[in-house]
Amino acid sequence: MEHQDTFQRLRAVPEDPPPPAESGKTRAPRALDRRPTDDELLAARLVPLRRPGQWVSALVLLVLFAMLVHTLLTNKRFQWGTVGDYFLRGSILHGLELTLWLTGAVMASGYLLGIGIAAMRLSRNPVLRALSFGYVWLLRSVPPLVQLLFWYELASLYPRISLGIPFGHEFVTVKTAHLFSGILAAYVGLTLDVAAFSSEIVRGGILSVDPGQSEAAQALGLGNGRIFRKIVLPQAMPAIIPASGNLLIGMLKATSIVSVIAVQDLLYSAQLIYNQNFLIMPLLLVATVWYVILTTLLSIGQFYVERYYARGSGRGGGGGPKRGFWEVTRANIPVFGRTRTDLAGLS
Repeated sequence: MEHQDTFQRLRAVPEDPPPPAESGKTRAPRALDRRPTDDELLAARLVPLRRPGQWVSALVLLVLFAMLVHTLLTNKRFQWGTVGDYFLRGSILHGLELTLWLTGAVMASGYLLGIGIAAMRLSRNPVLRALSFGYVWLLRSVPPLVQLLFWYELASLYPRISLGIPFGHEFVTVKTAHLFSGILAAYVGLTLDVAAFSSEIVRGGILSVDPGQSEAAQALGLGNGRIFRKIVLPQAMPAIIPASGNLLIGMLKATSIVSVIAVQDLLYSAQLIYNQNFLIMPLLLVATVWYVILTTLLSIGQFYVERYYARGSGRGGGGGPKRGFWEVTRANIPVFGRTRTDLAGLS
């Protein structure tokens, strides 16, 4: 009975009343009582991440670049006036013309041969696959300079070349010493080298296409030739073009090695001049500036070709906003870092 009386008295004690609300005012919700909305998140100011190391490295690089420009402009031993005098000299332009011709001829012939070698590598014939693999392995293993010297000195191994019945009568015989001049040796050696590398570029581009694309086209009754032209090749080109552009630029510079076999290209033309007047550095700068100009033009052309074949893929083509050459250049040369505006653009 004593415990029941105590329990009844405790129940009789009134609870503390809630604090009276102020007249005309409601209790403001605490900051943690609700989550921010999407509009508030998108409208929030983006605070970039602090990267002091990036600023320090950028400053150091800018100082080094300024020092480089200063020494190029103030060092009189570069003799920029002499560079300008010989820049458009007739012999230099003749060597430039030969360099451009050799680059174009080698790339065209090398790619035609490389496409055939790539087809052999993808063939079901084991003999063709083995021969093409051996060709690629051998040519990629030998330096281009060694190949040029080999073809230039081919007369020491084969004094004459004949055409006729195998192991039988010969119809035509040509002396190799009169056939393989410096230009022909350069053309043949560089063409065979380009064919080996281009075959792997073409083969890799074709293998990058999903085999299901060809199987679906065959199920629709399309022929192999049409499948390759309309389905496989357009999808393989985005993978082939960048590597082919790099190979073209590399071949333009690699033509300078033909100077060792007395082919009067751009570099050899400059060498002939400075062997007479001993202005070595100015003439080397003439060749260097021409190579820089040509590679820059080829890089610009490669950019537009890549953009053409990438249309519809969301990589700068028709599937997304097209970006001009200067926009891409500015985007890839951020001096002070980039500002994130992608999220802010959604608000």
